[in-house]
Amino acid sequence: MGSRDELAGWLRLATAPGIGRASARRLLAALGSPERVLGADDDTLLTLVEHDVVRALKHRDARDDAQVDATERWLAGADTAVPRGLVVLGDARYPELLLRSADPPLMLFTLGRAELLSAPGVAIVGSRSATPQGMDNARAFGRFLSGRGLTIVSGLAMGIDGAAHEGGLAGPGSTIAFVGTGLDRVYPARHAALARRIAEQGLVCSEYPLGAEAQSHHFPQRNRLIAGVTLGTLVVEAAVESGSLITARMALECGREVFAIPGSIHSPQARGCHRLIQEGAKLVETGDDILRELRLEPDGAAATARLSAPSPFATAGDAEAPRPDAALIEALGHDPVTFDVLAARTGLPPERLSARLLELELSGQVQRLPGGLLQRRMAT
Repeated sequence: MGSRDELAGWLRLATAPGIGRASARRLLAALGSPERVLGADDDTLLTLVEHDVVRALKHRDARDDAQVDATERWLAGADTAVPRGLVVLGDARYPELLLRSADPPLMLFTLGRAELLSAPGVAIVGSRSATPQGMDNARAFGRFLSGRGLTIVSGLAMGIDGAAHEGGLAGPGSTIAFVGTGLDRVYPARHAALARRIAEQGLVCSEYPLGAEAQSHHFPQRNRLIAGVTLGTLVVEAAVESGSLITARMALECGREVFAIPGSIHSPQARGCHRLIQEGAKLVETGDDILRELRLEPDGAAATARLSAPSPFATAGDAEAPRPDAALIEALGHDPVTFDVLAARTGLPPERLSARLLELELSGQVQRLPGGLLQRRMAT
């Protein structure tokens, strides 16, 4: 960012109530810079925007200078480990995919590796109330795709988002977190440590000015950036009415691919994914499914490999040979079950079934869910 006046102009156009992004882009396209927009006379402005927008442009108060001061201090506080920046519309660093989206932001505050904005990426989104298997899937897909050089993009929310970021951090593609607050805040607070890791190894990004708090309407707006900056969006788990489906539909509006992982017909968290698949989203089981759809060739031995490791139910010497507890694992199926249902399926006495389940829990093959349910844990 050049002068203080230039910074003040961008902040005013991007954040002043009553202007709006579409009007601001129209003014910039016609007049060239924020300084020229703010210096234009009313007659010139009225040929481009409505009276209400002109009044908003001309109205100033002490908070404008305070916002500029705070932003200058924040930018000056950058260090070599975690650089801070501001990418504005027309900047050479502005990501081309986002520029081609339906509603590109005027400016993006960045904390970390701003170059990741232009790296090829895949969004991974889903439920905040994710199942353990959903978390494992998000983490595994994120790790696999990051390992193939794709940047994992998500929204730092609890559940699937957080797991996707963790997966992204495990590979060279790293991860971008688009947030719904100013970058001087972390929401949710429980992800403060994760946000620090992302800033150090990837990128945290926001269109909201410093000091902006979490507001309900910020998150659908944030979702359009996640969809707009990526080649495609993977929905891991989602209810029928969820923000993840909004992100998926925004991706479709941008002409990007949408992927969904199927789940149990009994799980509310799978119904959103099933709805997307019914509407034309690509059903995926492996990371290579995504690479093929994006016309990125799976490399070498990974071409037919699944995300999961070899089945934990086979011996090292014989992939088909069952372990002693293979029958119990088979009885668990893939949907959560109660202890009584499992006892009826296996015919085992309760004390023997409890002992065998405990062994499988300790080995990581079975997990207990809220409500006394049991579920087979898939390998990742």
